[in-house]
Amino acid sequence: MQKYEEKKFNLPKMEGISEKQIEEHLKLYSGYVKHTNLIREKIAELSEDKDNNAYLISELRRRFNFEFNGMKMHEYYFEQFEGGAKDLNEESNLAKVLAEKYGSLEKSIEHFAEVGKSRGIGWVVLVYDTQAKTLHTVWVGDHELGQLGGLPIIAVMDMWEHAFMVDYVPSEKGKYIDAFLKNINSEVLEKRYNDLGVRSKE
Repeated sequence: MQKYEEKKFNLPKMEGISEKQIEEHLKLYSGYVKHTNLIREKIAELSEDKDNNAYLISELRRRFNFEFNGMKMHEYYFEQFEGGAKDLNEESNLAKVLAEKYGSLEKSIEHFAEVGKSRGIGWVVLVYDTQAKTLHTVWVGDHELGQLGGLPIIAVMDMWEHAFMVDYVPSEKGKYIDAFLKNINSEVLEKRYNDLGVRSKE
């Protein structure tokens, strides 16, 4: 059985997000990779006696979604910091489609931050709906609850407290959101969008 392996990220020093915070966060990412592999191995082992292990297998399959999405969402997250902070080019295809959806690029960023202030733990996820030809900014609970099936991801923001607790207390998550947005390499987001082969309206 082929195993998932941890990705290595070339992360710069960031403003408002400490190296210690990133170090601890990467340890959690490592745990999701580890447990994704462990669950797959355990299901294979239990499947040798499916009749007696049916309930265990079913529960592990449910748990797999949590661990797998935890792994993948963190990969989307850390990739966004590689290469250092870069503002979104206002003439880019992504900037144009964001302005079409939310009224302006600035308003789209404000909306993304607003969703991040929702109560609870989870993620803010910006996806593109290729059928409706529009963006959606959604809240995903845990790592898997509320994912819009099949829609490609453009940007994610981790709103679990583990993403900022080294640097900020829970009541300061707005400061974390500001720091997150300040450190994003928007060229990564542009590439994710451009790779879909869609264009904004002129």
